[in-house]
Amino acid sequence: MTTEKNSITNNIHETAVIAPGAKIAANVTVGPYSVIGENVEIGEGTVIGPHVVIQGWTEIGKDCHIFQGASIGEEPQDLKFKGEKSYTVIGDRTTIREGATVHRATGEGEETRIGSDCLLMALTHVAHNCIVGNHVIMSNLASLAGHVVVEDRAVVGGMAGVHQFVKIGRNAMVGGMSKLTQDVVPFTIVDGRPAKVVGLNSVGISRAGIKLDARRNIKQAYKIVYRAGLTLEQAISVIEQEVDSCEEVDHLLRFLRNADRGICRERRDND
Repeated sequence: MTTEKNSITNNIHETAVIAPGAKIAANVTVGPYSVIGENVEIGEGTVIGPHVVIQGWTEIGKDCHIFQGASIGEEPQDLKFKGEKSYTVIGDRTTIREGATVHRATGEGEETRIGSDCLLMALTHVAHNCIVGNHVIMSNLASLAGHVVVEDRAVVGGMAGVHQFVKIGRNAMVGGMSKLTQDVVPFTIVDGRPAKVVGLNSVGISRAGIKLDARRNIKQAYKIVYRAGLTLEQAISVIEQEVDSCEEVDHLLRFLRNADRGICRERRDND
């Protein structure tokens, strides 16, 4: 084990197993019976609870908190994986609760990435090659299959299941126990099996500090996508022509243009 600046290591429990090549920064706490692998890097001030396993080429940022029983950086549950060198990267100030699992990527040099200021609650799962943004919340037992993208400030409800390659847009909210097989448009709320749009995530948009003019633009774009009876391609064209440009609308348009799996449609009264 190497430590930066010859830092005092008395925060590392004597029963923890830390490989000689692991890089542990100053003021890191490692609890009883945790296992830290040879190619792991842990940033300053991070707290690793008891019985945590961190393996593979894994980088964990500063001031994270990983609770007991979590497993990070292990080989993916993917039959295509053949032992190649791949990565797991976790940003700063992210909290990973009890029993959560985060697997490294499939593919030489590929990565699974979780951003900063995220909360992954107990027994959540982030599969290989997922990209999770900043300020994302995953509630208990929510699971992301391989290659899922979750953008900034999205919330994934408890026990929700997300199909591989699905994208969840920024500031979106996924209801508990939802089944996602298509992309979730930014700023929306989806719920159900299969998940359908039930409205705009107005509370989340407001809490994110999005300006009033931009919120009006988002609402106008939402109505064009979901209430105008247009195809997705037609809706994109109308938004480009009729909705004032702003960062949020520009992002929404980029998302819609790249919705390869199709988007979750709006729930109707007879659904």
